[in-house]
Amino acid sequence: MKPVMVVFTGGTIGSTKQEHAIDVNSSGSYTIIEQYRELYDGQAAFDSMQPMNILSENLLVEQWLSLAQSIRSIPQEQYAGIIVTHGSDTLAYSAAMLGYLLSATQIPIVLIASNYPLEDERANGMRNFRQAVQWIEQEAPAGVFVVYENDKGESKLYLATRVMQCETFTDQFRSPYELTLGTLQEGKLLPQADARNPSLAQLAPAQHRWVDELAELQQLASDILYIKPYPGLNYDYYQWEQRKPQAIVHDLYHSATACSLPQGSASLPAFIRRCKQQGIDVYLTPVKSESEAQYASTTALLEAGAVLLPGIGPEAALTKLMLGYSLLSSSDDIKAFMIGEELYYELHREQQS
Repeated sequence: MKPVMVVFTGGTIGSTKQEHAIDVNSSGSYTIIEQYRELYDGQAAFDSMQPMNILSENLLVEQWLSLAQSIRSIPQEQYAGIIVTHGSDTLAYSAAMLGYLLSATQIPIVLIASNYPLEDERANGMRNFRQAVQWIEQEAPAGVFVVYENDKGESKLYLATRVMQCETFTDQFRSPYELTLGTLQEGKLLPQADARNPSLAQLAPAQHRWVDELAELQQLASDILYIKPYPGLNYDYYQWEQRKPQAIVHDLYHSATACSLPQGSASLPAFIRRCKQQGIDVYLTPVKSESEAQYASTTALLEAGAVLLPGIGPEAALTKLMLGYSLLSSSDDIKAFMIGEELYYELHREQQS
């Protein structure tokens, strides 16, 4: 059996409690391999590397490219798979970006996290690691995934671009439509039946037209602003005196709406029009589908010039936009890239029979 490469990046799963705070240190990351051998398999074969060692809330955009490059440098023919340990705070964003950047991988790449440091008895990090190892050893196909145990003790398997932010009060990850690939049990997948899910047999290295460009990408567009709506949000605070964003991702309420008053400081249509006049594209997410965005308020946002991004989670949308503005220059081309081109299962579409 080929060994598994473990890529440490820090995060809670690689941290220890130091005096009164949880933080990364030089040895905390490697503890998980030692504990795995002690608890489950003393002969397990692992190699490891640590391209960075940070708390994931301190992650910067440029570090995604360096992390992806480090993973690409691994000779894949020598390994059964790759496990990337990551902090839970920004895991959803990193998973989506790595899903895009590494979609042509020839072996499984599995991201994991832990809700508490490993020495805490409440921690699920070791169980996430074990399930990832067993799945890689038994049946995992090529692709980029996330394994994370929920509060019911179920080890959920996600496609990397279908993970949403970990929830504050429950420490749980979610996905659009509550759609996971299924549940892992002792290295075997119990699939969640859904027409929008590919089967394991259908998962294969990506062959879309952007594979080579993504592998050679040297810089990510980071001038993208993410805004969440709330009652009374005053758009007058968004002024671009020194530097303006290339684009804005504007979140929506659950029914694909936001304040649609025609004028005033709280008017999103007025803000969209102002942005368009200044050459700033505005994208709206999340929304189930364009046909379900039926409220008059949503229509007003689209008439003002915003672009609706249906069937994609906010984290996957934001990271894909960074790629779009890195690869393309025309707003029309970027819109087509976002809506019409799928890089790694980020668009929830019904499969054709």
